[in-house]
Amino acid sequence: MARLISDGWGDGELMFRFIHAADIHLDSPLRGLERYEDAPVAEVRAAPREAFENLVGLAIERDVAFVLLAGDLYDGDWKDYNTGLFFIRQMRRLHDAAIRVFLVSGNHDSDSQITRRLTMPPNLTHFSSGRPQTSELPEYDVAIHGQSFGSRSVPDDLSAGYPQGETGRFDIGLLHTSLNGRPGHDDYAPCTCEGLASKGYQYWALGHVHKREVVSQDPWIVYPGNLQGRHVRETGPKGCSVVTVEGGEVRGVEHVDLDVIRWQQVEVDLSGVATAAECVEPVAEALGRALSDADGRLLAARLILTGTSAAHDELVSHPDRWRHEFRNLAVGLGEPGAWLEKIVLETRRPQDLGRELERSDALGDLLRLVAELEAAPVELEKIAASFADLKKKLPLPLSVGEGAFDPTDSEKLRERLPAVRDLLLARLLEVEDPR
Repeated sequence: MARLISDGWGDGELMFRFIHAADIHLDSPLRGLERYEDAPVAEVRAAPREAFENLVGLAIERDVAFVLLAGDLYDGDWKDYNTGLFFIRQMRRLHDAAIRVFLVSGNHDSDSQITRRLTMPPNLTHFSSGRPQTSELPEYDVAIHGQSFGSRSVPDDLSAGYPQGETGRFDIGLLHTSLNGRPGHDDYAPCTCEGLASKGYQYWALGHVHKREVVSQDPWIVYPGNLQGRHVRETGPKGCSVVTVEGGEVRGVEHVDLDVIRWQQVEVDLSGVATAAECVEPVAEALGRALSDADGRLLAARLILTGTSAAHDELVSHPDRWRHEFRNLAVGLGEPGAWLEKIVLETRRPQDLGRELERSDALGDLLRLVAELEAAPVELEKIAASFADLKKKLPLPLSVGEGAFDPTDSEKLRERLPAVRDLLLARLLEVEDPR
């Protein structure tokens, strides 16, 4: 029976709500967390499950008609059957509340990726990968169309095979796609807004892109973003979209935050700060604001220090001391707590290099060499090529993943020259004048 909503809209019109979520990535392995100092490994790894439990709880609380999951429910093949058992338990919660669930698989949980199988509850419809399928819900005048990924890489426009919408019916397209391309996401099942609109559907429930985006409102084409940020490139609130339909039209799309850990990049401008000790207060204030914005969630933050500051030399000369000082600040913020994933120093020293470059000692020679390398691409390329053996000896955390360093990349070396110059100045001038 249709769930009629009485929110003061209309009189006797059929109104209902549904939830659109995507990119759950249950039991994502999140490799490499252990190498981060004081990382809350257990909490981060449990977060996707807890966020999914929040999603199910929201569906029951809002008494929605159905739930749409637009791909990447899993993060690759299950390590064991516990992943599937957890999902089944959540589906049974929805089954007991008479809420149906419609699911397509994406690149991470395609047919070729998931080898273990369990019998799912009857309230779950998992669209096949062979061809587009349609599920009709006559009590809501709704038809849901979907097709799963058969393999991790799908170069074809799956939406092209979806059937046309029908007059007098609310049609929904459930699709995992990169659309016409999104930064940071592989180009899977590409399609266009014009192509989607030509189907005559009222709502396209998309997945694959982890950042929320309302692509269009005529028709509605929506990426809800992923349910839980998994690393510092997935910052800010994460959750799902709650869609209200009245009289066969979308009345509203509400984004609801469901994440349990909030990732943020916290940038602090230290311009004008005279000493490293004076950096403590602005950093503490910035972290406090970020924790407040996390609204009761554990804060996982990357602290980025910027600006032209006289404190620069102290910070780069004693990085361990100040890294631990700032981590201590995070620990002292209180519940639910904050963890600094990384501290990035992008400050610059205010000193005019003119006088230092004129020095006739070894420091002057070093600074002039750095300046020459900045202005001489060919020489820098020769130096980079000589680092081939060094590259082979770099530990794995330095050579792969985010922030990887390739000493044979001359452009990367050029980008780091200012930091090298400042470090030389800080260390060598400190020897000259220990404070």
